Amino acid sequence: MHRIASGKLATAAVTVLAVTAVPMATASAAPSVTPSVTPSASSAVAAKDSFYLYDGSKPLASYAPGDVLKTRTLNYHVLGLATPVKATQLLFRTVDAQGRPSAGVTSVVRSPNGDSSKAVSYQSFYDSLDPEHGPSRAIAGDVSLGGAIANGESLLLAPLLLAGYNVVVPDTEGQTANFAAGPEYGTNTLDSIRAASKAPETGLNSATRFGLAGYSGGAIATHWAAVLAPSYAPDVNKRLVGYAEGGLLVNPSHNLKYISGSSIWAGVAPMAVIGAARAYDIDFTPYLNSYGAEVFKKLQKASIANALGQYPGLTWKKLVKPQYADPNSVAPFVEAVNKLNLGSAATPQIPGYIAQGNGGVFEGTLSNLPGIGRGDGVMVAGDVRGLARQYCDKGNAAIKYQQFELLSHVGAAVPWAPTALGWLNDRFAGKKAPSDCGRIPAGNSLEPEVPTAGS
Repeated sequence: MHRIASGKLATAAVTVLAVTAVPMATASAAPSVTPSVTPSASSAVAAKDSFYLYDGSKPLASYAPGDVLKTRTLNYHVLGLATPVKATQLLFRTVDAQGRPSAGVTSVVRSPNGDSSKAVSYQSFYDSLDPEHGPSRAIAGDVSLGGAIANGESLLLAPLLLAGYNVVVPDTEGQTANFAAGPEYGTNTLDSIRAASKAPETGLNSATRFGLAGYSGGAIATHWAAVLAPSYAPDVNKRLVGYAEGGLLVNPSHNLKYISGSSIWAGVAPMAVIGAARAYDIDFTPYLNSYGAEVFKKLQKASIANALGQYPGLTWKKLVKPQYADPNSVAPFVEAVNKLNLGSAATPQIPGYIAQGNGGVFEGTLSNLPGIGRGDGVMVAGDVRGLARQYCDKGNAAIKYQQFELLSHVGAAVPWAPTALGWLNDRFAGKKAPSDCGRIPAGNSLEPEVPTAGS
């Protein structure tokens, strides 16, 4: 379903961005950029593009998070077609899920109608285990299946640009594509903002105010950035006006049970386990049966497009040896999902707009397990409600929550996008953030998972 939607979006985006580029090409505010790296159209999307590798003489650890390591400017591509819009791409220093120094990539597009005062960090839902599927590759000209998803999102960037926002698009999953590893998504996003604010080519600076926006996989990055900002990047946190997101992953252990055996989304479960294993250096091989090992091998560099609808009826039990039929009997699994549980993380200090679908039956997920309930097909609505209520209880009353009872994961993105833009407009305008605290229905418990005996 993502493949169909992104194909339609990408076709329209070529036209939209081309039209958007007309004033950009002539705007007096357009930057004069001398790129430190000048790629050709072919080298920009080469599988081993050297731009993505830190090859400096100084140890990466000697740089501060957000320091710019490389810069290049190129034409913004949609489905491999170059538009007149220019994008500045930055290689910057960040950290991975375990806090180790790593290099991240982000892309910055300047608005034809804006200035340096405001920007939106837009987190893509590219959802892949292949680093080559990141939005920076799509912007540089990648036409792969995974890149098509990021290409399709170009249509969502045009309204932001036309509204006067400069747009920053980080490769949230990092250079090893650690799918679903939320904390790493968050640090990549925050250090992307730092880098974009430091590079003179972007036109942004340390006073630029930022909004955060993202749906689905992009919501993971958006939310973890809001959660981590006060402790990891207080310099960024003070410039954030709020976050707008939809289709949020809250407690991965619930999601894996919710989509188990479903017709469309079941294949995302092994993708998430692979991503967590990659992020935290976990070897799941001893727990897999022969079929599970085959699935894991096949999905090592898969896009979500390679999983949707291709593993109908898949369950955890079908992937593991009989003695590990209970996921909580696998100690590394329990440890990983608890690290990724937003219910155990800090409370954001900024306002939030959270949208969530609850019509997952329309995408083939019929589950209604006790303590989990229904969702949008892949994300658990009760978990999202539980998280929002938790924030209200902990003193952040500036939470707007919207649940679409008859919309699935893909469908809920349609009303979310314009509502998110309007909500962000109000935050930048200084209007008081709305609150749904006291009106949000009861949600699920978000307590950490407990290992079972013998794990």
